[in-house]
Amino acid sequence: MHAPTLPLSSDLTLPALVAAADTPAQMRFLEFFAVAIRNPNTRRAYAHAAREFLDWCAARGVVALTEVQPLHVASWIEDLYRARSAPTVKQRLAGVRHLFDWLVVGQVVPFNPASSVRGPAHSVRTGRTPVLDTRETRALLDAVDVSAEIGLRDRALIGLMVYTFARVGAALSMKREDVFVQGRRLWIRLQEKGGKRHELPCHHQLEEYLYAYIETCGINDPKGALFRTIARDTKRLSETPLTQPDAYAMVRRRAKAAGIETKIGNHTFRATGITTFLTNGGTLENAASLANHASTRTTQLYDRRRDTITLAEVERVRI
Repeated sequence: MHAPTLPLSSDLTLPALVAAADTPAQMRFLEFFAVAIRNPNTRRAYAHAAREFLDWCAARGVVALTEVQPLHVASWIEDLYRARSAPTVKQRLAGVRHLFDWLVVGQVVPFNPASSVRGPAHSVRTGRTPVLDTRETRALLDAVDVSAEIGLRDRALIGLMVYTFARVGAALSMKREDVFVQGRRLWIRLQEKGGKRHELPCHHQLEEYLYAYIETCGINDPKGALFRTIARDTKRLSETPLTQPDAYAMVRRRAKAAGIETKIGNHTFRATGITTFLTNGGTLENAASLANHASTRTTQLYDRRRDTITLAEVERVRI
């Protein structure tokens, strides 16, 4: 019988402590990722946290899952905090805590060693995602060469994230049928976190970008991926969906070509769109609705209008 691997993580085999356990324990461990977690990004992050922690324990003489103690978890968190940010540490701890909760219920371990361990304090009022001002965003979109399919794709993807505040994961999971006409306007359908479906009309500029991309590139299969990779041999769209790392590399490449020095990423456009919307008189409640946020508190993290105020105040120091 071949050793099982972590679901959707073919590069990760079972950690040594799990491989040393009996078959029911191994299956319970794998079921945590396959059954208990539906979001692929969360699954990937928790799998990484589990692998990292259990390997850390094995390197310090722990030989079985039942030997893991709260002191091990606390020591690992201290080591991790020296090299990682507080949000990353809290996410890793959450992954380990949820995993051991699952193992306790499955009677693999007698108690959860992570339940009593506290993570680092972390309070956020403003997000850290780099944003662009309107001129930079316009320059980025205008700098894209749309004479080839790759340019049409890139402009449409960036435009979609700017004008709809869509998460990159939701944008990349779109199918051709998720762009449709309703009331003589183009609409889009996004599958957001938690399986929530979100539909909204397109800004006229986004409508132009999507029509140009879909019609010129001949994207007709309703079930086909909307945003796809480019085949190296033909320089035409392939059938393979674009991935988040692909999108990040594209954004960095396009920003460099447009002369933008800010180190932007996929999430930049969500923050940029929300900030611009609020600057131009949009309400926080409507911004939350467009972004599909359950609470306006989350939307406020993307509101970067105070950055401009802060800069203006700094410039009052006239020496």
